[in-house]
Amino acid sequence: MVPILLVFLAVLILFGAGFAVQILWWIALIVLVLWLLGFLMRGTSASGGRGRWYRW
Repeated sequence: MVPILLVFLAVLILFGAGFAVQILWWIALIVLVLWLLGFLMRGTSASGGRGRWYRW
């Protein structure tokens, strides 16, 4: 009975980790797209040139 419970617990942990990793991949992809859009559509400065695309 204990080995069956251990296998079941391992499956639950691996399924949960796989789901979390997939969600993190989707979040990373969305952040990348937003960053690229911000990079491509950044505004111009008062002198007519492109400003810094980073915030720091």
